[in-house]
Amino acid sequence: MSPHLACVAGLCLVFIVGTALPVNMGAVALVAAFIVGTWYVGLSAATILSGFPGDLFVTLVGITYLFAIAQKNGTVDWLVRQAVRLVRGHTAAIPWVMFFVTALLTGVGAVSPGAVAVIAPVALRFAHQYRISPLLMGLMVIHGAQGGGFSPISVYGGITNQVMQRAALPSDPTYLFLASFAFNLLVAVVIFFVFGGRRLFGSQVRPGDTAEARTPVAGSTLDQAHLTRQQVLTLAGLGALGIGALVYDLNVGLVAITVAVVLTILFPKEQKGAVEQVHWSTILLICGVVTYVSVLQKAGTIDFVGTAVSNGSTPLIGALLLCYVGGIVSAFASTVGVLGAIIPLAVPMLVLGHIDAVSVVSALAISSSIVDVSPFSTNGALVLASAQGADRDSLARELLAYSLVVVALAPLLAWLCLVLPSL
Repeated sequence: MSPHLACVAGLCLVFIVGTALPVNMGAVALVAAFIVGTWYVGLSAATILSGFPGDLFVTLVGITYLFAIAQKNGTVDWLVRQAVRLVRGHTAAIPWVMFFVTALLTGVGAVSPGAVAVIAPVALRFAHQYRISPLLMGLMVIHGAQGGGFSPISVYGGITNQVMQRAALPSDPTYLFLASFAFNLLVAVVIFFVFGGRRLFGSQVRPGDTAEARTPVAGSTLDQAHLTRQQVLTLAGLGALGIGALVYDLNVGLVAITVAVVLTILFPKEQKGAVEQVHWSTILLICGVVTYVSVLQKAGTIDFVGTAVSNGSTPLIGALLLCYVGGIVSAFASTVGVLGAIIPLAVPMLVLGHIDAVSVVSALAISSSIVDVSPFSTNGALVLASAQGADRDSLARELLAYSLVVVALAPLLAWLCLVLPSL
């Protein structure tokens, strides 16, 4: 069996075993990475483990640890009450507030995972408090982040435009941004109505109208009028996380863990048990699958597929196939990395001038970024880890099912909307 065939077969086996049997898919993926990487690709254990997403691991642990503390001391509840006041109790407006706030953050230059890391925990707390579908709320946050993610001053937009310039291709940063924003906005509208947004119209909530407020529990702070010292410092820590990630481009996970440890040192008794609330099985699931995908990258399987698609098709069909390659790979790997790799693969096809380069690259960018809803991508993983009061296993399955639909349809729709009209 060739290395490329073994890599693809191993990936299929990981999903089959992880879905059919009560075993963590991430653990299965680590075993597959070891077997396929060692026997078929010829990688050493050190090389295989170098693909373990340490940055993603720290981000997930840090964010869930910090917001576990914020939840225990009542800070998240306070934020929920303030946001309810902001929308004047209109429940249907809450998901849209999250969409546009996240889009604004990425539009002014925030890294997409950084913006999601800041907004998702609060958004998912809203979903729990006011019986909004956690899937709806999480998807609104992610699509908001992707909608603003290709502005001319954003990370994704900057990378895409630079790759086009280096390849001597024409670029249009404004077109790229508006195409991405409009596409994600339309998807958000569909999501809103499909996943329960319609029933939210006419529903009114009050700042204290929550399940916790109706059934007080020990230590609950929902009804207190003033912030405690602990909550003030927690809010300061959350502010530091946002500023550090969005303004100074600091590592989200490391900043979050730093804030969490400082709060634990200052208030050790109140933070007891916060570490146990980190959802370790989810983190194993995500990190294991990402490690296996890195084996595919090291084996050259992804480049092999992309090159075969680009060289073996007419420009129009080649553009569609590359959109699918970008979408499938990005569902499991870094969007930034995929953008840097998939656009150069299209250059030989684009320089012929038979199809519009700006339209094709915009379709590639949308196809490679919109799949970040996958629970194996950073944004999807952050939403899954931030879910409050929800069945995370069920939510993971829902995210995976939705991401499969997106992978199947989004590249085709981007191609139909952007590439075909440009002929």
